[in-house]
Amino acid sequence: QVQLVESGGGSVQAGGSLRLSCAASGVRSYCMAWFRQAPGKEREWVARIYPSSGRSYYADSVKGRFTISQDNAKNTLYLQMNSLKPEDTAMYYCAADKRSYPSGGSWTLPRAFSYWGQGTQVTVSS
Repeated sequence: QVQLVESGGGSVQAGGSLRLSCAASGVRSYCMAWFRQAPGKEREWVARIYPSSGRSYYADSVKGRFTISQDNAKNTLYLQMNSLKPEDTAMYYCAADKRSYPSGGSWTLPRAFSYWGQGTQVTVSS
């Protein structure tokens, strides 16, 4: 049984930092990612990493502020978020998939991922 369990969300003032964690079990992932969804908006891709190589990619909106990383020994995914802005406020989701090619043709699409966590809320106040 696959489980992804996020933690680390909370409320912070603009300019602050948070680190999200995602504990994964039951899956050997080809790609893992963080998505976020603000109220009334579509779920958007934030960052992804390929566990076997460590290569990572970021959405332009978070590049230079967020860092995705992994601890393979603990099968845990992280998202270090610095210089947070009010527009970063959203529910953040961890996602994983074991296929080598994304459904829909892009790892930036939610449909590419088969497994999802329950989400952790991040609120940034100005």
